[in-house]
Amino acid sequence: MSTVTTEDGTTIFYKDWGPRDGQPIVFHHGWPLSGDDWDNQMLYFAQQGYRVIAHDRRGHGRSSQTADGHDMDTYAADVAALTDALDLRNAIHIGHSTGGGEVARYVARAKAGRVAKAALISAVPPIMVQTDANPEGLPLSVFDELRATLAANRAQFYADFASGPFYGFNRPGAKVSQGVIDNWWRQGMMGAANAHYLCIKAFSETDFTEDLKQIEVPTLVAHGTDDQIVPYGDAAPKSVKLLKNGTLRSYEGYPHGMLATNADQLNPDILAFFKG
Repeated sequence: MSTVTTEDGTTIFYKDWGPRDGQPIVFHHGWPLSGDDWDNQMLYFAQQGYRVIAHDRRGHGRSSQTADGHDMDTYAADVAALTDALDLRNAIHIGHSTGGGEVARYVARAKAGRVAKAALISAVPPIMVQTDANPEGLPLSVFDELRATLAANRAQFYADFASGPFYGFNRPGAKVSQGVIDNWWRQGMMGAANAHYLCIKAFSETDFTEDLKQIEVPTLVAHGTDDQIVPYGDAAPKSVKLLKNGTLRSYEGYPHGMLATNADQLNPDILAFFKG
């Protein structure tokens, strides 16, 4: 099993596939999942000649179930420990949902030469929660309810979340995949309840405005207009305006989990951006 150990002794699990001399792509997963959520994309991009790497965030998947460090600064530091250990240069960093916030925080602080491009897919930046500066955001009560539901019955909450709004399976006419639902639940239940509980604050209340402003590399921002988890209007268009070199791709009617439900469309589009 491939792992790196951070300065505070946390073990971070990662997968590393594809040719060693290929350009690296680092995949950052969403809440409360693991690097396994990227299997479709990892297989696809490895076949295109890229070296593909996906880690499990601390407290998620096969990484250490730590008591603390469940915040974006630490998540980004863990990624830096991974990229330093593997000496990844000219890498592409792609993040989904919470992973998009992790990408923004890491890329904004990355050492020179480490990052070539970035992609934020259905991502949480600039900020999800409603504030005076972000009146269009979701009320804090929405995230309080997530925490309460998780604490009461995490297993049932995850089953309902995956079978409903995450993939848009609650929409009329949706083509429901039980395998996709079961895989989401499996990944979620591998992780630690405390990490998932605390990560809700990290993904909802962290303000990535200054991170986005600092990113110099070309960055793809892709989002579905029927995202029921991270509403389109308060995320992708705002992020692109803050980026120095951002490209917006909007997908009409696509859900939050569009990388699974619409991989046949997303994968070639992302590849075209990476090659462009």
